[in-house]
Amino acid sequence: MTPSAEPPHHRVEEAGTRALLDAFAVGDPDDTLRLGDVFTGLGKRSFGMLLFIATLPAFIPIPGMGGAISGPLTMLIGAQLLVGLRKPWLPRFVARRGPTRRLMVRFRDLLSPWLARLERVVKPRTPVLLDHRAASAFTGLLLVLLGLLLSLPIPFTNYLFGALMLLFGFALLERDGRLMLVAWIAGVVAVGVFGGLSGGIAALMADALARFSH
Repeated sequence: MTPSAEPPHHRVEEAGTRALLDAFAVGDPDDTLRLGDVFTGLGKRSFGMLLFIATLPAFIPIPGMGGAISGPLTMLIGAQLLVGLRKPWLPRFVARRGPTRRLMVRFRDLLSPWLARLERVVKPRTPVLLDHRAASAFTGLLLVLLGLLLSLPIPFTNYLFGALMLLFGFALLERDGRLMLVAWIAGVVAVGVFGGLSGGIAALMADALARFSH
């Protein structure tokens, strides 16, 4: 298997999300789509596409897989937005890895009906909610927190957190500030609800361990 990834070059900065996913899915199904290549040529949309790909493991129905992979990657992306990086950076050992095109086809087919509906209503607008330093930092903070929650063993939440991260990614890719506002609201609610739940779970586990030790 040859690890390769040819990002779409034809009007890549204007292509819609579905068109980009279609382009990444074309080729030898066993080829690897390297994370370091997925944001090439996307400009300000780079973080959105990387977030889309990083979220993919959250939808693999294997216990622990989503949290172990998607969680830390989402936290890394969020931290870079939080500190104000203009484009994503990945460690070399991470940049050389990624999903196969076969997995990208499954991912695209799973999302395609939803993206078709969303693409009818989203459009580039309200860029201040995407590009302002404070807005970008707030987006990054929420992604760090959501990635952390995804990394925790909270039952039946992988798909929920995955969907939330896709919402953030879609807003960044389509340059839609109003959609980002929706993502912020959903993210704050999720952090409030599941942050409290994870704290409760941690307290129960600590109490159980204390009783067991006695």
